[in-house]
Amino acid sequence: MKIDPGVAAYCEGVLPDLKERFAKIDEIAEYNQLKVIKAMQDNRVNADCFHYASGYGYDDVGRDTLEKVYASLFKTEDALVRPLIACGTHALSTALFGNLRPGDELLSPVGKPYDTLASVIGIKEAKGSLAEYGISYRQVDLKADGSFDYEGIKAAITEKTKLVTIQRSKGYQTRPTLSVARIGELIAFIKGIREDVICMVDNCYGEFVEKTEPSEVGADMVVGSLIKNPGGGLAPIGGYICGRADCVENAAYRLTTPGLGKEVGASLDVMRSFYQGLFFAPTVVASALKGAIFAANIYEKLGFSVVPNGSEERYDIIQAVTLENKERVIAFCRGIQAAAPVDAYVTPEPWPMPGYDCDVIMAAGAFIQGSSIELSADGPIKEPYNVYFQGGLTWAHSKLGIISSLDHLVKAGLVTL
Repeated sequence: MKIDPGVAAYCEGVLPDLKERFAKIDEIAEYNQLKVIKAMQDNRVNADCFHYASGYGYDDVGRDTLEKVYASLFKTEDALVRPLIACGTHALSTALFGNLRPGDELLSPVGKPYDTLASVIGIKEAKGSLAEYGISYRQVDLKADGSFDYEGIKAAITEKTKLVTIQRSKGYQTRPTLSVARIGELIAFIKGIREDVICMVDNCYGEFVEKTEPSEVGADMVVGSLIKNPGGGLAPIGGYICGRADCVENAAYRLTTPGLGKEVGASLDVMRSFYQGLFFAPTVVASALKGAIFAANIYEKLGFSVVPNGSEERYDIIQAVTLENKERVIAFCRGIQAAAPVDAYVTPEPWPMPGYDCDVIMAAGAFIQGSSIELSADGPIKEPYNVYFQGGLTWAHSKLGIISSLDHLVKAGLVTL
């Protein structure tokens, strides 16, 4: 792989101290694997679930059974799991538009949502946003130490507040990712003020990292993408919304059309990939977590700021590294690309990506375009020059990616061991 021997030796040197943490990750993966198998068995998954369905998709047994599996797995009343959902932002948008009406207010008690959601909400002016439909937005930032501003949240909840959106992962920020326990505490606080407020959790990058999901601690909806954790690297497209039956029904009417909802929307020929990807997901997530911890320890040892740090508990698969300048961000991403099985010869360059307020560089030699459960890295080209690393379908590949990222930095003279 043409890795500098000194870089390889340096990286291997951090591994002995990670054995205990890796063992804990494997234990969680085993628990979640059994949970997935149980959900599939309880809902009588069979070979008929993998058959092709087309047209309107009436009585698509594979689609309907999979949604029962997701509802069992997330311990919710219902689920919407569809290839018609194009991405995580689309899943979130569907849930929001389905459950909000003109005059309602949306509240984020954890600061600014992920960049691409800004256009959906109307924080950034865009055609068709919630703001254009008369839905207002309010935001309460986290405190400097990453804790919830409970006084600010209480003051922000009014008679107009219909839905609270809680982003579990950090997005393009360096704030802590929220654990399921912390999400539960926040939801309990909000419900104590207004029990009828819908609490929705953006669960992207967090599925199967812990033994429980936010839907088990009071969330009315949990929303995510199938080309992240729960697709296991096999789902070619799709997203999910799990939650209260009425909330899921409202989202289904938004996704398809009022009066039809979940009854239409053929699964085409993706059901086997959806089921098998979900089956593999706990193990794939474990591999990605090991890669994130490996990255944190390597770059922290070199003196870079990393979030989470090398010893903190993990609540998502994303590792942020503050590289301090543009050149290092680019070299890091080029190292990740060079380790890919697909498009390894491609040289990533920053570009004005839709939905972002600056140039973004993305590295992802993936089997599924944009699949961030596969080995990938990206970052906005602006201060403080953070790069966000995630994924790896196997631990060996995730490990290679991080070693390659450092190799590129060292060979470019941007980092000294």
